[in-house]
Amino acid sequence: MAISSIFNDVIGPVMRGPSSSHSAAACRIGLLLRDLIGADISGLIIDYDPNGSLVTTHESQGTDMGLYGGVLGWQADDERMMSYRQSITDAGISIQVNYVSYDAQHPNTYRIRISNTSIEHSLTAISTGGGMIEVQEIDGAVVELFGDCYELLIYGCDWQMIEKSLPEKLQFDFIERHQGQRCFLELKNAVGFDPADILIIENSEGVDFVRYLKPVLPVLSRKNIEVPFLRCNELLAMGQAEDLDLWQLAVRFESARGAISEADVLQRMRDIVRIMDSSIKSGLCGTEYEDRILHSQSVGFSECMQNNSLLDSGLLNTIVMYVSAMMEVKSSFGVIVAAPTAGSCGALPGSLLGAGKVLGKSEDEIVKAMLAAGIVGMFISEHSSFAAEVGGCQAECGAGSAMAAAGLVTLAEGNLQQAITAASLALQNSLGMICDPIANRVEAPCLGRNVMAASNAVSCANMALANYDPVVTFDEVVDTHFVVGKSIAHELRCTALGGLSITDSSKQIEARLIRFKSC
Repeated sequence: MAISSIFNDVIGPVMRGPSSSHSAAACRIGLLLRDLIGADISGLIIDYDPNGSLVTTHESQGTDMGLYGGVLGWQADDERMMSYRQSITDAGISIQVNYVSYDAQHPNTYRIRISNTSIEHSLTAISTGGGMIEVQEIDGAVVELFGDCYELLIYGCDWQMIEKSLPEKLQFDFIERHQGQRCFLELKNAVGFDPADILIIENSEGVDFVRYLKPVLPVLSRKNIEVPFLRCNELLAMGQAEDLDLWQLAVRFESARGAISEADVLQRMRDIVRIMDSSIKSGLCGTEYEDRILHSQSVGFSECMQNNSLLDSGLLNTIVMYVSAMMEVKSSFGVIVAAPTAGSCGALPGSLLGAGKVLGKSEDEIVKAMLAAGIVGMFISEHSSFAAEVGGCQAECGAGSAMAAAGLVTLAEGNLQQAITAASLALQNSLGMICDPIANRVEAPCLGRNVMAASNAVSCANMALANYDPVVTFDEVVDTHFVVGKSIAHELRCTALGGLSITDSSKQIEARLIRFKSC
């Protein structure tokens, strides 16, 4: 398994759609499928296991949109995503979806066959949360492919013949030999392969054909990655020994993880903060989209603030307004940043940008706070999960709350220990939070839980700034977060089979939305 990256696993992708686990991850799987068959596609056959989450969610939570958009070659934030059905028809691609039990070990499992008039390939992949994926099988052979490097798949009669085809100067980081329905050699590299080398291989004796799979993640992997820490206690020791703030430790980690400069790390986060800021401003202008549960409400909240008709007119209500605006942009299929997921995309940016607005903080300060939040999220990604299908809403909004709490302390110029204390307190308060989407949509109670996550973050940040004792270390809380998440009932982990999902109100809304889409 690749080491987590702030920009791969925690803050990102930039996307459209209701769910990063469904929309963005499915898009990335679709892009890899497109490369696997050389972009010549006539049909898809998709099997979803009824014991997982995708049977009940693939239509309503954006899996179809993301997967088919990716097969068409679109990125997750492509403005054409909303026209995916017509575009698939126009491209002449047939789709067959089956619900069949095949003992899938992960709730977000995709078993897919893609074909054209001359060949068929099979691929099995899982969505692991926050838009991250793992391809587990290609053409019947077990693989480990995360979309974080360039992949050259060389098919032929046998490995020895294939290996003879490789040019002497060809550079690669890893080599794997696979025998499934077909024999193929897999080469992984952190940089792209030369088209001239690929042509030589394709024309070599013993090679049937070559497939070139491009990365779908922004930060690539390579041989011999070394990072300064993978546990929070290691981060604290380094920070205290070298007198570093949390954001500085985040920059150091991500620079080492991605082999990119510290200036590049800061610029990448600056770009993300600007996208978040633009999304919130768009939401505050009002959003229009008919096929959703909730109408635009942040505009009315803003008016109430201006009229002094709310209990508080300061920092917390500004954050609530910003969280609402971001969630409304997501639900109207505007561009958002999954942070750490699309379902929890409001709490973190709403907290930091809202607090930054009220406190008069600069963009630089907000960027540093977002980096501090990102490194807290890295620990959760590395040792627990962001997938609600794995750990309920504590995996999404709970994680987002912990990240936001650490970011708020950083924004308030608190110290390293205070930032980690805030994260520990916020995650402790979120344990056991279930995921039970109303009408099988990522809107309600998701909005309220994002607001709750942000409110919790504010309270925990203040407690930490006042030097409250977290009692339990952050590492211990993260480990507990994973164990508790796995113990939440299947029906309460984003399957829409329990909780508020099965209330009469939820079913009535779901029926209304189905009728609307059929009109």
